[in-house]
Amino acid sequence: MIKMPGMLLIGSSGRNSGKTRLACAVIRNNIEHADIIGLKVTTITENEGKCPRGGEGCGVCSSLEGDFCITEEYGEEKGKDTALLLDAGAIRVFWLRVIEEKLNQGFEALLQEIPRSAVIVAESNRLRMVVEPGLFLMVADNSSSIKESAERVWNYADKVIYTNGYEFDYNINNITFSEKGWQCN
Repeated sequence: MIKMPGMLLIGSSGRNSGKTRLACAVIRNNIEHADIIGLKVTTITENEGKCPRGGEGCGVCSSLEGDFCITEEYGEEKGKDTALLLDAGAIRVFWLRVIEEKLNQGFEALLQEIPRSAVIVAESNRLRMVVEPGLFLMVADNSSSIKESAERVWNYADKVIYTNGYEFDYNINNITFSEKGWQCN
């Protein structure tokens, strides 16, 4: 387990639950306290050209060559989750696409780009299986279905924040970074 005390990791119970919206708000609220690096991790469980979410997919999984790919975001494609993290005030943003079995190696490679002491706001469920962050938040909507990756890490969450798709049941201004690390009071 890689200890990352400067990392705030945000997971979610399902797609489109608001984790990027939460991540952006946290970055905006804390950029005066630290230089924050944004991170989005897409873990790929199948690399056979099929979308693991069903349907045609977007090509992200099928286009992966090798075990992982690290891309730095420069804000060229507005609206992408990684571009939104950059727009929120992150000094750098990375997207790690990785085969699930190689998640540890992919994250270790990312650590060649950023220091272990970095202040990071990251989006991922599965990353919690290889990283012990300073704070792990889970965003959950009110639907009854929870994706498998969320079930695997649910009990690790320091706090579960519920959303109706528009607002959170928690005052996100209470998620702060200081010399003591990430906290949610």
